[in-house]
Amino acid sequence: MVKDLFAIAGHKVANGSPDWYAHARAARATARAIQWLLDAGASCTGITICDEFFYSVLGSNAHYGQPINPRAPGHVTGGSSCGSAAAAAAGMCDFTLGSDTGGSIRVPASFCGLYGLRPTFGRIDTQGATPMAPSYDTVGHLAREAELFRKVGHVLLEGEPVYTDIERLILAEDFFRHEEPSAEEALWRVLASIGPALPAPEHRTIAGEEIGDWRNAFRIIQGFEIQSTLLPFIQSHDVNLGPGIKERFAAAAQITAAEADAARVLRTKIVEHLTALVPPGTLIVLPTTPTLPPERGIPDGDATGEFRTLTLQSTCLAGHAGLPQISIPATEGAGCPIGLSFIGWKGGDEALLDLAVRIELP
Repeated sequence: MVKDLFAIAGHKVANGSPDWYAHARAARATARAIQWLLDAGASCTGITICDEFFYSVLGSNAHYGQPINPRAPGHVTGGSSCGSAAAAAAGMCDFTLGSDTGGSIRVPASFCGLYGLRPTFGRIDTQGATPMAPSYDTVGHLAREAELFRKVGHVLLEGEPVYTDIERLILAEDFFRHEEPSAEEALWRVLASIGPALPAPEHRTIAGEEIGDWRNAFRIIQGFEIQSTLLPFIQSHDVNLGPGIKERFAAAAQITAAEADAARVLRTKIVEHLTALVPPGTLIVLPTTPTLPPERGIPDGDATGEFRTLTLQSTCLAGHAGLPQISIPATEGAGCPIGLSFIGWKGGDEALLDLAVRIELP
């Protein structure tokens, strides 16, 4: 099943918005990523609802409702690939396709107990997928089983992989410190259990006190790019936006070119820092999300502001630097799945897929 931002010949794309769907025309061609999967023998059995215009990490849509998280029914799936995650976790299909701009594969993977990959930027073709923030947009996939997850990744990934042994593991100490206590304790047990399969971790601070600035740079650049992708349609068609989404688009419309330029300067420094930190053979390990999934029924808006802020602080690293990040279903806490993430080097996607198979947990 595929997220409702991919073109499928003969079908309309909705992008989680009934207004967009009402004005859309049926696609003439199928998105390349989907076509490659079909050519490899897959069957597309459904199109899944996503967060409205992909502008949330909650997994909620004011127009279509909130999908059920099969692994934690009282909690959200995470978004914006929420429908794809729910379908995969429920066993409605073998794997699903989604997108990840600010965490939309990794967050629902963690909350729904799935494998999820945000690839090296540009390694999976985004042709036929609605753009949001093109300098961050990636196509990713979700699955319950590591071996199938790896097979799908090999079909989707383009370009020359950068193969090398994993010789160094950096534990992102500052991100473990921000984790909820019950989740942090569970993740430490998992790291101890998989220790023999990986190098002994080096404890390091990755961003420290600057992480708030890193997250804000992502917010500004994403919002400025949205001014050229989604915002023109929203403004010209007087779109009825849901809570939270409406306010985010209004804020995006106010971002100036000077603010975006300043954020891009900071992004360049972040890219240099992270790329130097993870040369081929090095991984960063961190919790996929800093919180357990929030309870269902909380509307997207002010009440979820802290959740969104903390989450984007964790997910912006790979996004800024264009690095691959995999979330594996590691453990549980308070009845909810908890994901563990590994950020790799550019082109190291296949090494992450192999790692998922090697350390697959029961």
